[in-house]
Order: sequence, then structure tokens, then C-alpha cells
Amino acid sequence: MKSLSVDLTDIKLTVGIEIHQQLASKSKLFCDCKPKDSGKNSISFFRKMRPTQSEMGTYDPAVVFEFGKMRTIKYYSSDTSSCLVEADEEPPHEVDEFSLETALIISLALNSIICDELHTMRKIVIDGSNTSGFQRTILIATDGYLDVNERRVGVQSICLEEDAAKLISDNGMVREYGLDRLGVALIEIALKPVTCTPEEIVTIALSLGRLLRASKRVARGLGSIRQDVNVSIEGGSVVEVKGIQRLEDLVKVIRYEMIRQHGLLRIAQMIKSRKTDPYYFGESIEDITGIMAKSTSNVVSKVLEGMNAIFKAIKVEGFKGMIGYEPYPGIRLGKQISEMVRFYGLSGVFHSDELPGYGINDEEVQAIIKKLRMNSEEDAFVVVGGPKDKVDFAVDSIIHRFKMAMAGVPPETRAATLDGKTVYSRPKPGASRMYPETDIPSIPVNRIQLAKLTGQVPKPMDQIISSLVDRYGLNRKLAEQIFDSEYFNLFEEIVTSMKKIRPTFIASKLTEDLLNLERRGLDRSTISDNIIVDIFCRIDQGVLAKESVTLIFEKLMKREAKSVEEAISVLGITTASDLELDNAIDFILKENLPTIYEKGFGSIGTLMGKCMAKLRGKADGKKINSILKAKLELLLESHIAKTDSDI
Repeated sequence: MKSLSVDLTDIKLTVGIEIHQQLASKSKLFCDCKPKDSGKNSISFFRKMRPTQSEMGTYDPAVVFEFGKMRTIKYYSSDTSSCLVEADEEPPHEVDEFSLETALIISLALNSIICDELHTMRKIVIDGSNTSGFQRTILIATDGYLDVNERRVGVQSICLEEDAAKLISDNGMVREYGLDRLGVALIEIALKPVTCTPEEIVTIALSLGRLLRASKRVARGLGSIRQDVNVSIEGGSVVEVKGIQRLEDLVKVIRYEMIRQHGLLRIAQMIKSRKTDPYYFGESIEDITGIMAKSTSNVVSKVLEGMNAIFKAIKVEGFKGMIGYEPYPGIRLGKQISEMVRFYGLSGVFHSDELPGYGINDEEVQAIIKKLRMNSEEDAFVVVGGPKDKVDFAVDSIIHRFKMAMAGVPPETRAATLDGKTVYSRPKPGASRMYPETDIPSIPVNRIQLAKLTGQVPKPMDQIISSLVDRYGLNRKLAEQIFDSEYFNLFEEIVTSMKKIRPTFIASKLTEDLLNLERRGLDRSTISDNIIVDIFCRIDQGVLAKESVTLIFEKLMKREAKSVEEAISVLGITTASDLELDNAIDFILKENLPTIYEKGFGSIGTLMGKCMAKLRGKADGKKINSILKAKLELLLESHIAKTDSDI
């Protein structure tokens, strides 16, 4: 991404952010099941999802798109974490009181206007992530604001909703979900769009996340919070990017999307200069299965092996050279179309700007041109292959996408990738996907109820950090790091129960040390809360030295040990006795006598390094240093006395 550069002042970047945060409730939003991973599923069942009309008799475009994928959905569940409500075989229960109170408290903290009466709505979702075909959501409040570094950011809405099922796999035909997460309570906060830099958006998201954590009513850990952003630049449409789990990925995603959109606008300008008429797009669509069947291309052959497989070609007037054109590296119209078609489960997509190629020769290209009756040298074509029913859906979407290319940036929903880019997900949904939930009565909200909750509104961030500094003796930077980490609650638990370990040491190990290991590419998910508590308990009891913590973390994160006990055994870091320490340090002193006699007490650094290399994890560093200094002083005094007597 370093090679891509766009001046923010020229394009007027505008970003709106939505945060979805799981709540620390003891039950799911509409039933009494525990919000936890079951670990083992004993039940499975299948569903097919179909679109339904809104109250106005219309279909939402995002829903129609999902239906075009024609997937079968398989669900896995366990009676320890889901029930008939999640299976959509039983009506929802009453709204969880803790979750509702949390949403009201956060609304008060954001100075929002809370609705007098709360109504549950159904939001149509037929990608399989909800067994019912819709997600339940409750509008709690509107408007309000969040102050961030002397900047007031507006709040659009605050909703309480149920989380979706967890995707397990998708082979293009069957999509599998686990129901552990379905129904877990979420608070959704949508902020009003702001014109700013990507870095400023991160600061805003961090401030909002801190406010949520300060309530002590939200879940922590990877996957418990997700950020969606609505990104637009001047002259373009709003694009929604979903599923950003880490704040550090926000800048990458926003910058990529900003450059992608700017590139699409440049492509649109070039197309318009050709005076291309979108009315004729799709005028010529031909079945070219006969032509492709003669091809020696491995890609083509693989597509034609499928049941009811066909190939169709679409003539696109005035687009020659535009489908493969790259205004920025990796940003091209052909890639956008391939991403979209891939969501139908199709991989056989080619266009004239890249052919001959992929084993398709010039003779076959000329046959396609003749079949499409392409007369102009400025025309292009797209070829798509796969099962007939999916190809027919894809052809309509491709034609629509070419028409949208004339406008530049289509309003759509995209998914964030692990490398900080975005890929097409679906058309942007509209108002037609929402309709009232008939199984849940409305909930009145009164002033007395809100007055009782006012005392639970979280304090300002400065006060919280100052309190941590005073209570635990942390410096301000470390206090912020531990508060922002997923281990804050665990940190307080360990500090409270263990009296012999300084809070500063615990906080630094749970933040800086773990982060450094993760930056080296090690997997932090291997270290559970129970493992962390076990390590610090052993230190508190004097069984382990403080220096062993990072060594054990590393072994576990490298998957070279499965438990603390096994890591200790592999590392060979049983606590050394005083006698063993004395013998080890005496040996190191004896080995380095020439250096000691030459440098005197200035050799302490070198000697300490050798001692730590030999004794790391077996004894406290301060204890080693204390013994070494005492022995070195005696050795030097003895050497000086002997030298004086010889003289």
C-alpha cells in the first residue's frame, strides 16, 4: 500500500463509524441461554432462506442478491448454549433486563434522546446468519454526541440487537453456522459522518470503545467488538465496510477504500469521455458454451465439468481497455466484477482486456467477437461460466455493475480483509429490509427508570485513568494500555488476589510483553485466562521466578507446549535453590576472572548478562543481581589485598 497515495484535501474523505459491542450479560437477548462457546455441538439441521416483501410490498436489493446465491444452510447447536429460540422453533422470550439497562446507560453517557417506547424490529437477513431469516433490533436512542479531543462527534442512533450465528464453513453450495453466538446481546452505536483523516477516525473509535469499557458492562476480547465504516469521497457514493475487528486495521481499510473509490471515479471519467451509452449494455448476450467446449484451457474445462454448466458472453459497448485499466495498482474494474461474481460461487470469469490468456486462444476470442456481433473497436466483452441458474443471475448483476461504472462508485457493502483491503459483499441494503416484530410487546421507558440509571453512567476517561494510576501505582501510559486491553478485568482480578506481585509488573506482562510476542507472528489465542492466572499464582507462591513469565508465554504461543506445567518442563526452569544460585554465580565469576581484574566493578554488566542467560526463569533478577554484586565486591577486595601484599 506504500505505493498508493491520494491527497486527502483533494478528495474530501468522509467517514461514519458504527460500533457493534457484545454486552457482558449472563444470558442471551431473547432467551436464558448462556452467551458462551459450547465447544461441542450435538444437534444439526438444514434451512433454505427466501426473500420476503417489506410492508410496502418491495424487496430489498441486498436480500435479492443473497437469494441469488441459492445456498443450503446447515446449523450446528448445543443444548448448553442455544435452545428452540435460536432454532426459530419457539417465540422469543422477554428482553434481557441487564442488556436493556446497559443500552440505556450508554445512551445517557452519549447525551442521546431516549425513545419513550421501545419497539423491536425485524431486519431481513437471508445469508444464513440468522435461522429466522431476520435479525431482531431495538432502537433505543437517537442524536447525542461524543467529545473527542475538543471535537464534538454526533451520534445518529443507538440500538440493542442480537448477534449473528458464527460462520464455520462455506463451500459455495452449503454454508455452515454454529448457533453459540446467535442471540448474544449487542449494542450498536452509529456516529454521524465526519470529514477527517483515517487516523482521526481511529481516535474517535478508541474514545467510544473506552466509554463502553468504562461501563464495565461489555464483553472483552477478540471478536467481542466490531467496527463498520461508511466511507465516501467527493463525487462518489457511500460504501459500507463491515467486520473490522482491530483498531489498527481501521487506517489501512479506510486508506485502501479511499484509493479504490478515487480510482473508480477516474475510470468513470475516462468512460464518459467516450460518450458511451449505458442503454445498450446487455443488448447482446450470447450462449458461447459451444465455443468454450473446444478450448484447451484448464480453467474452462473445470467449469464445464459441473452440472448444467454453460458459458455466456456479454457485449459491453465503449469499454475496450477500461475493464483492465489500473489507475492505481490493483484497482481495476475487472477485479471489482470478479469479486462480485465470486459471491455467486462462480470462478469462470474473463474479459476481453485480458484475452487471449488463461489457455483461451485468439481463435476462440475471435469466435466470441463474431458471436456477439461486435463491430466497433472500442467495444469489450465479459465471459462468465458455471451452473446455468447462477450464470443467469450473475449476467444481470454484471450488466448492472457496468452501468454503475459510469457513475464511478456504486453504493455497496464490502468486507474488510486481513491485509487491510476490502472485497465486495453485497448491494447496500435499503429501508425495505425492516419491518415490525410481532412476537415482542413494546417496552415503555419512564423518567424514574432513567433517573435510577444515571448514577451508573461511566466517568470521564481522564478520571478513570487517574484512578488506575493512584490505585495501582501505574504510570499513565501503562494505565491506558491495560485499560484498553482485553485483559483489564483479569488484571484487576489478579492484583486483588495476589499480594506479592507488583501491579506494574502484571500490567506490563499483559500488555507490552504479549503484544511484542504477537508482533513476531505468534498466536495469542493459545493463552487463556486460566493459564495466565496459573502463571501468576506460581510466581506469587514463589514457585516460579518473574523472569519466566515471557518465556512461558512464548512457548505456549509457539504451540511448543500445551500447558504451564509442560512449558516449565520444556524450558527446564524449576526454581533454583540458594545453594544452586551461589554455585552458578561462583562458576561464572571464576570463568571471567581476566575481565574482572581488568575492568573491576565495570564488569558487572557483562557478568549479569551471563548470569541471566544461565539462570533466566530460575530466579528473580533482583536476587541474582544482589548476590552477584556482593560476591564481586568480595572478589575484588580480595584481589586488591593480595596485590598490595605482593608489593
